[in-house]
Amino acid sequence: MSNPDLTWGVNFDQRDNPSPHFIETVREQYPTEQEVDSMLTRKMNRRHGPSYRRPELSEMGKLLEQFLSHELDTTEFEIRDMHWFTGGVSKIQIGFTLDRKDPAGNPQSDRLVVRMDPSEGSNATSRAREHELLTLMDHVIPVPKPYFLDSDATWFPEPALIYEFVQGVTKPRATGTGSISGLGTDFGPHHREILAPQYLDHLSKIHNAPVSGRSFQHLQVPRTGSTEAAEWMVNHALRCWEEDRGEDSPLMEVAANWLTANLPELDVVGVVHGDFRSGNFLFDEESGQIQAWLDWERGLIGDRHRDLAWITLPTMGHYDADGRYYVCGLIPLDEFFERYSEASSLSVDPERLRFYQILNCFTIIVSTMASSYRIARLGKSHQDILLTRVEGLVPVISRQLVTLLGGKNS
Repeated sequence: MSNPDLTWGVNFDQRDNPSPHFIETVREQYPTEQEVDSMLTRKMNRRHGPSYRRPELSEMGKLLEQFLSHELDTTEFEIRDMHWFTGGVSKIQIGFTLDRKDPAGNPQSDRLVVRMDPSEGSNATSRAREHELLTLMDHVIPVPKPYFLDSDATWFPEPALIYEFVQGVTKPRATGTGSISGLGTDFGPHHREILAPQYLDHLSKIHNAPVSGRSFQHLQVPRTGSTEAAEWMVNHALRCWEEDRGEDSPLMEVAANWLTANLPELDVVGVVHGDFRSGNFLFDEESGQIQAWLDWERGLIGDRHRDLAWITLPTMGHYDADGRYYVCGLIPLDEFFERYSEASSLSVDPERLRFYQILNCFTIIVSTMASSYRIARLGKSHQDILLTRVEGLVPVISRQLVTLLGGKNS
């Protein structure tokens, strides 16, 4: 993991204003998917820039009007009811209504959402990939319909995606849990019974979505029988660690060495949501029907075990009064894998699962101990207070990482 060209363990402040040599050395050491490389390189090249400044709604309205004039090739439309959305950790979201005429000349109103990064997010992710995944998942599971994309920030301050607004809640109004980004939500017995089968059904449909033989512009398809899927993800995490960290960590070095030495081969290629948990789906509270799955920013094409390992992390679910753990707050852990295999007809390999559990713990520590630290230090986000707060996860996840590296499943 060490590289003398990166001044390992020396002068962490250089990451505040990285040199071209530093950026290129890290890129060469940790090769990953082309779109991921582009996003991370863009992040580092722009890091020396100013701190985050929240744009005024009027300012965003002008940018939106210019963008839509280009996309629609007309000025015969109206933007109204612009407003900020609260919640979420890494993205800026603005709602608005677009009034225009449909191809037949009839009035049409669409409620839409602009989704955009701040100056630097806790996850340097691609709106173009998110757009591609939403398009792929349309009519497979409920997702917001993507409308427009500014993939390279030609019109907006940062790359932006505009998609359909979907009505719904992320948790029952009566519960007081899950207040931070949907973590640990208690749905209660009634909603668990209704939501759990949908959750399993949607997860199985994602993992079984056909991707072989399809052509993608921003997503890369790893080869089955190869370690590409795991290697790309490990290098992504290692690169973010090296780009963002402010200190050395013996535990992270041990984990990095273990991950690079134990890359599993991919058995079945499929879509991975990347954050398939409470807080990332909207449902109708009265009927319990899931309306849409959101936040595809971590999505990719790879190994389903990445999703399975992520959603079974203790921090992602809920413990009831008897100490029983519910995956996503919905399904008892001791039932989850069997019910998943029945719903998806896909097996669960304990060794692959353990690899991705270790990688996920490593990734969370990178995000909280390194990326969130660097962003808050430089004032690059609208969520600097929350990003500082989530650093409290580091001891909890570190303990789990130690347990997993010792050969024990979570």
